[in-house]
Amino acid sequence: MAQTIYHAANTRGKADFGWLKSFHTFSFGQYYNPERMHFGALRVLNDDTVDGGKGFGKHPHDNMEIISIPLQGGLKHLDSMDNIAVISDCDIQVMSAGTGIFHEEHNDDLHDQVKFLQIWVYPNVLDVEPRYDQLTLNKNDRHNKLQQVLSPNKNDEGVWIYQNAWFYLGDFDKGLSTEYKLRADDNGVYIFMLNGSVKINGQVLNTRDGFGIWDTESFNIDVLENAEFLLMEVPMIF
Repeated sequence: MAQTIYHAANTRGKADFGWLKSFHTFSFGQYYNPERMHFGALRVLNDDTVDGGKGFGKHPHDNMEIISIPLQGGLKHLDSMDNIAVISDCDIQVMSAGTGIFHEEHNDDLHDQVKFLQIWVYPNVLDVEPRYDQLTLNKNDRHNKLQQVLSPNKNDEGVWIYQNAWFYLGDFDKGLSTEYKLRADDNGVYIFMLNGSVKINGQVLNTRDGFGIWDTESFNIDVLENAEFLLMEVPMIF
């Protein structure tokens, strides 16, 4: 029988530094909840808003797969591998921190806010050579279907990471239903609602709610209101 966990949007951890407002699905920074440490290999899911002209100064990472998905505005990235880039709505960015990397991120606009998801996944290989990649996605490819945006395979759709994980973005109209079949027996799926409302395994999910499901081969997503969501399949044992 499927196992599930529900995280209502208003139960997330909060951080407000003035220039940065962040909601943490899992323990992060000053927010610590022993019951909300991770979902399988999914370690961090932060919903960040950064004021114009502000950002994160240079800081290190190692042995973590770091994915950024902008939702509004542009985020400027600089790192110790000499990458300089701006990622914006429709883009996805990935870093394999591996043996160690320094990077910084700033709102590329002096006035308007930038909103993005910061996601960390535990890797299945340690101490790899650090790498960076980004990709521009076609939003039309997620209308009433799941658009694969990340996988473990270098030659597959979307970006890739060192983990047996698949990410999908969906933008579905009210009244539709779609089935998701898991790619690996030991994996689970965490769904994060960007907008709208769906029902999965009897649980109604609304904007910014999160829902994990595992010990199942498949499940249905019933769309109650026009809905956008991020679906993340990750190993539960890693």
